[in-house]
Amino acid sequence: MSFALILLIALVVTGVIWAADRVLFAPSRRKAVLSLEQTGAAIEAVQDAGKEPVLVEYARAFFPVILVVFLVRGFVVEPFRIPSGSMEPTLRIGDFILVNKFDYGLRLPVLNRKIIAVGEPKRGDVMVFRYPGNPSVDYIKRVVGLPGDHIVYNDKKLYINGKLMPQTADGQFVYSEGRQHGIVSRKVREDLDGVVHDILLSSRPQQAPMEFTVPPGQYFVMGDNRDRSWDSRYWGTVPEKNIVGKAFMIWFSWDVASDGGVRWSRIGRIIH
Repeated sequence: MSFALILLIALVVTGVIWAADRVLFAPSRRKAVLSLEQTGAAIEAVQDAGKEPVLVEYARAFFPVILVVFLVRGFVVEPFRIPSGSMEPTLRIGDFILVNKFDYGLRLPVLNRKIIAVGEPKRGDVMVFRYPGNPSVDYIKRVVGLPGDHIVYNDKKLYINGKLMPQTADGQFVYSEGRQHGIVSRKVREDLDGVVHDILLSSRPQQAPMEFTVPPGQYFVMGDNRDRSWDSRYWGTVPEKNIVGKAFMIWFSWDVASDGGVRWSRIGRIIH
């Protein structure tokens, strides 16, 4: 069960309890209080007669909070945590990011159905989406191919519509993932049709050239850690209906590999 669905259920339950009490039971309590006051009953008795049930009290307190969280998370911005190294070095394991839910259109929470078209993913965007093979799982990758694009990946170089995306060597990058420590990769700066970003390449050779044509209404995505990313090269393209939003900022970062510790330098970093 998705968190959005849990929020929706909590919103409905607290709202129904609060509304039912206001319509059905609160008037009876007010009448009881008025009757006791007129007969000169003790203050304690009057207070007890007018007191809300604990369940109603909690529902009334939590309903507006859940409503605000549901609306903000569903329509504006949603937090995510980076669990793997597929987007190294752009996103580190333990980064907590914010995703703009509005950039790619207004969608109904839970149903994930677009109701207002605002914009479309652009080449180079870092995008969160529901994995086509299991829509209950969220993935994050970089948009490489737009609808209709012809993609070739050969010798670890990317060609889009026949044009090579230039790469410039930028030293080495060392990171850890799971039980693997000291993973060394080549860091390369790639110009993805005007969007300049860093990617990682390992020393192992690519087995064979890969060629794809992106269908209408779909997007071709790749991880920046090119040789350690499970992406469109292996499971296909992302349908427009699976899009969640555009990652735009790191709001917190925890150094998982070093057994904890805040990466202060990453907090507030804009994602490119």
